[in-house]
Amino acid sequence: MQNNNDNLSNLRHSCAHLLAAAVMELWPHAKRTIGPAIEDGFYYDFDFGDTKISEDDFPQIEEKMKTLVKEWKEFRRKEVSKEEALSHNQGNEYKKELIEEFSEDGQHLTIYTSGNYTDLCRGGHCPHPNNDLKHFKLLSVAGAYWRGNEKNKMLTRIYGTCFPTKKALDDYIVQQEEAKKRDHRKLGAELDLFTFSDLVGKGLPLWTPKGTTVRRELERFVVEEELKRGYLHVMTPDLARLDLYRTSGHYPYYKDTMYAPIAIDEDEFMLRPMTCPHHFELYKSKPRSYKELPMRLAELAKLYRYEKSGELSGLMRVRSFCLADAHIIATPAQARQEINGVLDLIDFASSAFGLQAGKDYRYRLSLGDRANEKKYFKDDAAWDNAEAVLREVLTNRNAAFFEAADEAAFYGPKIDVQIKNIHGKEETAFTVQYDFVMPKRFSLTYTNEQGEAAEPIVIHRSSIGAIERTMAFLIEKYGGAFPLWLAPVQVVVVPIAERHNEAAETIVQKLKKAGIRAEADTRSQPMQAKVRDHTLQKVPYLAIIGDTEINSNTVSLRSRHGENLKDIHLDDFLARLAKEIETKANP
Repeated sequence: MQNNNDNLSNLRHSCAHLLAAAVMELWPHAKRTIGPAIEDGFYYDFDFGDTKISEDDFPQIEEKMKTLVKEWKEFRRKEVSKEEALSHNQGNEYKKELIEEFSEDGQHLTIYTSGNYTDLCRGGHCPHPNNDLKHFKLLSVAGAYWRGNEKNKMLTRIYGTCFPTKKALDDYIVQQEEAKKRDHRKLGAELDLFTFSDLVGKGLPLWTPKGTTVRRELERFVVEEELKRGYLHVMTPDLARLDLYRTSGHYPYYKDTMYAPIAIDEDEFMLRPMTCPHHFELYKSKPRSYKELPMRLAELAKLYRYEKSGELSGLMRVRSFCLADAHIIATPAQARQEINGVLDLIDFASSAFGLQAGKDYRYRLSLGDRANEKKYFKDDAAWDNAEAVLREVLTNRNAAFFEAADEAAFYGPKIDVQIKNIHGKEETAFTVQYDFVMPKRFSLTYTNEQGEAAEPIVIHRSSIGAIERTMAFLIEKYGGAFPLWLAPVQVVVVPIAERHNEAAETIVQKLKKAGIRAEADTRSQPMQAKVRDHTLQKVPYLAIIGDTEINSNTVSLRSRHGENLKDIHLDDFLARLAKEIETKANP
């Protein structure tokens, strides 16, 4: 019996067939490729030749889909020979490639027909398309390389979605409209937080003064909190000899996502994709005793990873990022306590960001596959023990978690903190990894209580993850209206008339002296225009001053939430700001 997820996937895959049928009727010269169901809908990739398809074409495509589906009573399955499959797809080099590949793998070739439309397909369809395929919508169009390979031709990908009921579809559309408003790429430009330059390079964000202010606050927050919790902050180089990553094993495992080696002085160097090998060499710089463990080495580390152009997405997926990274070198007996400490830190930081466990994020226990020796280090007993430790910690904390096979790092299992983005999809934000491999590769040791050399374990962790990705989450969560402690500009003083400008500058200086990020708007603009501009910029507080306020040492306060307070003494205003910043109150 199929579950609801299977039913929904089949419904959406069927709708992808319907989309392809409509496109082929409207543009007979187009070439079909593939059309799978995905997490929140489906897509189909087409080669339209010189024809350009845009969202303006969606109404006629959807209308054609509604007309065709009336005659679609069922999906009829037929097993076919390689020759018959090729005859159904003459002149289509994409389908031919798939047919040749499937034939070599010994797979059965099947075609499915509904109405007058037939497509090469493995199956998974709704039983009654003319009744089931009623609540669909085309969403967007994008470019996509054939089979995800940048060396192949760029195709046109049409995205859509389909639901069993009209209400479910309507709810999804409303959610997507809200998501568009909160898209961090859109808000990042509107609020002047970051930008990208083709001349600098794709996936390499440039931070404006405002954006830099926000990320610096995040960095200060996490460094101060980690220092309180016994972390030792260090600094290591952004590149290293390639041999370092050969020693760690990262080079063969992650070679395709690393930047190419740089030849210097008959040696090879590499921009670092991770920090752990650097920290291991710091640890090895002198002999260590059990009295020094656990040693918690932390760093705000700039890392560099090659992501395919088609996978880059604003700040969510970039090629250069800063990771709030740390490596805890501990005895095996200390593992549970240290993992608990990391999860305490993650929960604390998440709470400061206004994220609630179980609602905004949950834990995923990512496991290894004992049979996959190419992907995972071979040591079944160590894997069993490490997974048991992580599972025990999560269970004892009464944490909501689920297990996912084949998601571990090559050197050990991990706990991933999965955060929902504005589209309702889960993204990995923070991680805690139990590593029993690197101590062997780097010959990490400590002198135990008996005076003997012993091997530690390593816990890799990111407290607030990559600053870039966390920024993207927070921009979207708050819709750009950051809580006061993170806001790039916390207060704008607005003089009612030009004669009040000097007093406005004086107030700004007093605010700055108290550590408040404040500005005076002395432009030759009407006051209401200034208020509107700063409201659109989502400034938390506007302090408006005129003759009355200057004479009484007060301000008229407007918050971005619509609160209006007159005659607030300046000292009381400062006290209010200080409390809101200290408590990291969320809007």
